[in-house]
Amino acid sequence: MQKHYWKHLFYYVVAGVVISCSSPKQPKKPQGTIVAASATKPVQKPVEKKSDLPLTAETAIQFLQRYAAENPENKVRIETPLGSFDILLFDQTPYHRANFIFLAKQKYYDGTYFHRVVPEFIIQGGNSDNYDTGHKRRKIGKYLLPPDTRNGLKHHRGVVSMPSSEIENPHKLASPYEFFIVHQSPGAYHLDGNYTVFGKVIRGMEVVDAINALPTDKREWPLTNMRMRVTVLTQ
Repeated sequence: MQKHYWKHLFYYVVAGVVISCSSPKQPKKPQGTIVAASATKPVQKPVEKKSDLPLTAETAIQFLQRYAAENPENKVRIETPLGSFDILLFDQTPYHRANFIFLAKQKYYDGTYFHRVVPEFIIQGGNSDNYDTGHKRRKIGKYLLPPDTRNGLKHHRGVVSMPSSEIENPHKLASPYEFFIVHQSPGAYHLDGNYTVFGKVIRGMEVVDAINALPTDKREWPLTNMRMRVTVLTQ
């Protein structure tokens, strides 16, 4: 991965702008299977120095390069009212892995929702209509992530991917705060090349299935709020 390529993409964005995500479109024929399990333990580490924050379009990539080297964790546990599931974050997408670990350690995701459910397609999380979520975003910073779609990772069932920003955005730069999990079986392959796959569910896919089965309103927001809590795990 070439650091100058990522930096070039970041400078393409208007500095300091974070916009809500452009969500992936629904496919025609989804189905289902379950992914294998693994056991892990929670770990807590100090949050970053206040001087690092807020991140900006100019500083985020350099920060995430350093953060990736200093924080090698690659598993998280997501707790919801319907149960918990574990995610493995891929080393092939180091900026996205580091970003997710960073936000989890900052407790950003705690109290956010799975706010978009499309039956037999995806569940999407990392946002809310609460004041606290906006306040956390302001403290962490306004930045976008470059896509990393050239490594052959595909949108199989159970993978974790990142929706792109809705701004004028030919390079598919993504809001760092949201993510979606593919429910469709065997996968949602029409998304390949447009969104960055950066992890997969390794335990508790049945919880993702249960969330995906929830009734929703016209905005695709579940009628039962699905708050989450995210914990970084050790090996």
